[in-house]
Amino acid sequence: MKMNIHKYTVGLLFLLFFPQILLAQVKDTLSLTGAIQIALEKNYDIRLIKGDQQIAALRNRWGTAGRYPTISFSANSLNQQNNNEQDDYTQNTLSGGVALNWVLFNGFTVNISKARLGDLEQLSAGNTAVVVEGTIQSIILGYYRVLLARRQLDVLKSVMKLSEDRYNYEKTKQEIGSSVTFDVLQAQNAYLVDKANYMSQEVAYRSALRDLNYLMGVEAQKTWNLTDKFEPDTKAYQLGDLEEKMLSDNNTLKNQFLNQSLLEREVALAKAGYFPRLSLSSGIDGNHNRRNYDAQGESTSNSWSYYGNLTLSYNLYNGGVRHRALQIAKINQDLGQIDVESLKHSLVNQLLNLYEYYNVRNELMTVANEALDAAKLNMQIAGEKFRNGAINSFNYRDVQLIYANAALSQLQAVYNLIESDVSLMRITGGIISEYGETEGAQSN
Repeated sequence: MKMNIHKYTVGLLFLLFFPQILLAQVKDTLSLTGAIQIALEKNYDIRLIKGDQQIAALRNRWGTAGRYPTISFSANSLNQQNNNEQDDYTQNTLSGGVALNWVLFNGFTVNISKARLGDLEQLSAGNTAVVVEGTIQSIILGYYRVLLARRQLDVLKSVMKLSEDRYNYEKTKQEIGSSVTFDVLQAQNAYLVDKANYMSQEVAYRSALRDLNYLMGVEAQKTWNLTDKFEPDTKAYQLGDLEEKMLSDNNTLKNQFLNQSLLEREVALAKAGYFPRLSLSSGIDGNHNRRNYDAQGESTSNSWSYYGNLTLSYNLYNGGVRHRALQIAKINQDLGQIDVESLKHSLVNQLLNLYEYYNVRNELMTVANEALDAAKLNMQIAGEKFRNGAINSFNYRDVQLIYANAALSQLQAVYNLIESDVSLMRITGGIISEYGETEGAQSN
């Protein structure tokens, strides 16, 4: 009777908690395009840089540049009690005014400042593009790092399973007297080493997944079922086409051109200091005065005044400040041009390196595929020979390690080729057009 009650209780608990266990094991699917779309909305760096871009857009106004006048209002109240021998009195005075100040001309500074604000807004948008590019690149590589870690985990699991089977095989042989303790211990040691490697790779896989979640701006413990295949999209790149595209579309280079434009504006602002300044000031002032005498009674008076003045000023001499400012601005402009040329040269060098790496890694992946096929076949043959006693456990372990290294090297070769492809897309300015406008989201 007690046994039946125990079974009934266990069965009831299983029915109660089994659905929750199933739900906990369900993972959301995530494609690469879906990961990128999530990151474009939630990535921390993108959200920060977009805030800076909004600030730059708000600053790009004619009012910020100084086109419009300033209007101010002032009011003042004065109250006093006067005591004298003839007649004591209380005086209350209320005065106020509205003033307008407007710089009508200041050497075209307003137009230059407005153009500079426009350049700053474009530069902010360019900085946003660079951050978006970097985020997309990081998401792609992070996504494939998770796939790489998962595939590496599968390889190590298969190697561990082979070692476990071999260990169990040696124990069985020992039980029937056909294997010695040394062979069993050697098989056990190999199994434990492979198990430790597998456990370490589990940690690496979870770490790669958390890194991807951080880039997407989602909770660290979120788990995904990644749906994209772990394979590269091989392309036949032409170096001339890549260089032409890089020089026209690279966002870092575009931003450097905008910086050069800002330096040109600084030269124009320095030249504006040689022009006269014409300003207008106008306004209206009012005054209300009330006196209350103890003997004579109360008296009031009101007054109004209007004014409008033009002021023309010109700095005849200020110790050479204007001249030095113009010289410094021109030097900075020349230095900026050197920066442009330096960046172009650096980008060309990077492109050449990436192009060569891509071609070499493409060939290395072919070599890795051939090596893996050979290692698989060798593993099958070695397994049969080991079971038949044609080779010893040391030979079999060597073949096993060769297979594991070949499988892991092939996976790393695939990832390296993907990394080179993504780097080429970014340096040529094509990564946003390739991935930034894609539609895709997570699905349950």
